[in-house]
Amino acid sequence: MIKGTNLTKKFEENIALDGINFEIEDGSIYGLVGSNGSGKSTLLRLISGVYRADGGAIEIDGESCFNNVNIKDKIAFLGDTPYFLPQSNLIDMKRFYKSVYSNFSDETFEHLLSVFPLNRNARISTMSKGMQRQAALILAMSTKPSYLLLDEAFDGLDVVMRRVLANIIIDGVERDGLTAIIASHNLRELEDIVDHIALIHNGNILFNDQSEQLKDKIHKIQVAFNNVPDTSVFDALDVMKIERTGSLLQLVVRGDKKEIMDFIKNLMPLFAECIQPTIEEIFVYELEVIGYDVKNILQ
Repeated sequence: MIKGTNLTKKFEENIALDGINFEIEDGSIYGLVGSNGSGKSTLLRLISGVYRADGGAIEIDGESCFNNVNIKDKIAFLGDTPYFLPQSNLIDMKRFYKSVYSNFSDETFEHLLSVFPLNRNARISTMSKGMQRQAALILAMSTKPSYLLLDEAFDGLDVVMRRVLANIIIDGVERDGLTAIIASHNLRELEDIVDHIALIHNGNILFNDQSEQLKDKIHKIQVAFNNVPDTSVFDALDVMKIERTGSLLQLVVRGDKKEIMDFIKNLMPLFAECIQPTIEEIFVYELEVIGYDVKNILQ
């Protein structure tokens, strides 16, 4: 398990992370969402042991991450700009990774090369951005990590390769108990694969919850009436937002879905339906309620 306690990181006067607390369970796919500069990359570098915390603690399996060779042997970190040795090809990088990681798997390396059609003998520097990302992923997954950290993992990949990457991550979780942390500024890229998601902004975690639980907490209701009642009739519900277009009302409501729909049906509407909001919509609703400028957070 990865655990952060009052975790703080500063760069001169800039506070990148401001005393955050979180836990990431083993065998999960954890989405970390936030705008550029929100603190996502800093957090990944603290987990991977690249940075030393200025306050609090970051631990994996009860051990400090920084300067811990045994912990780092379990981690594969794919940053937003992958690094390769100068003039190297995939075979050169394979030798390098094998000299560093004790669990490097030739079998996994060959399998992933059959999935991602890259020329193992070509210089990586001559490859496109998307192909370099694929090369970095091949190397990272071949280390057989317990913890896979991906910063903007889908950047530069086409739609097909994004789906392939998602399947590889899911397979690693199901087969090997992999724990994956995926940071992205694009919530829609993560929604279908993560089972836990956190929203980070200005160095603080605003929300941190299981994705399915988030969806169960908030509901979008469309309801129509012959005679539209005064909106005060809905005060008995935990209404986050209500909009009217003619005889149609759209409500965003927290709570138990059945109890909400039973209450609305007692008002004798012409029709009423519950529409499952996306996680992005849920975050927008929550942020609006607590007064955040959504455009500066989810962009």
